[in-house]
Amino acid sequence: MGLELYLDLLSQPCRAVYIFAKKNGIPFELRIVDLIKGQHLSDAFAQVNPLKKVPALKDGDFTLTESVAILLYLTRKYKVPDYWYPQDLQARARVDEYLAWQHTTLRRSCLRALWHKVMFPVFLGEPVSPQTLAATLAELDVNLQLLEDKFLQNKAFLTGPHISLADLVAITELMHPVGAGCQVFESRPKLATWRQRVEAAVGEDLFREAHEVILKAKDFPPADPTIKQRLMPWVLAMIQ
Repeated sequence: MGLELYLDLLSQPCRAVYIFAKKNGIPFELRIVDLIKGQHLSDAFAQVNPLKKVPALKDGDFTLTESVAILLYLTRKYKVPDYWYPQDLQARARVDEYLAWQHTTLRRSCLRALWHKVMFPVFLGEPVSPQTLAATLAELDVNLQLLEDKFLQNKAFLTGPHISLADLVAITELMHPVGAGCQVFESRPKLATWRQRVEAAVGEDLFREAHEVILKAKDFPPADPTIKQRLMPWVLAMIQ
């Protein structure tokens, strides 16, 4: 068996892995794990990833979890352009710096924005107080400013003149609040121009394909009560 990727494109790190593999012509078998149906919580998927999270990778007898680890594995196994994860020590360190920063900052605030603005009230039927939503969106705004001031600055991409894994991870995160209807780019022309560069670099068709699901998040039907009961502990833990 060749490379297998266990993904759901509702997930922002899954989108990053999917775009990277597709863009670089890496052959893989797509194994859909439907998060909305709770398939990641099944005993069957636990055999692949005991952490019950996507993405996951299987390469023969080798299994790997965690999106950054998967992206780095793919850069090392396959011949991909150097700019994704440069060989130059300091250029690579800049990519590493962003990947280390984003886990507890931008990823958290983008995830919380989606769930507090759309997924709780629309999908799960759980109200979110105006105060909670306002705090979540304020936190997102702080991290967007840090993304712009600390990482993008006046460069074409987050770490330099070329796209890298940092940009791919960042843009897939930002499309979470976009899918929730947040005005992420409208008042931030520098970030809006960066987004256009990233889309052009990965290909507009591939970008659109990868984000089709998240951009329809507001139209998700309400969860079945049984599924809701199963998902709630996982959701609450995820957005803490």
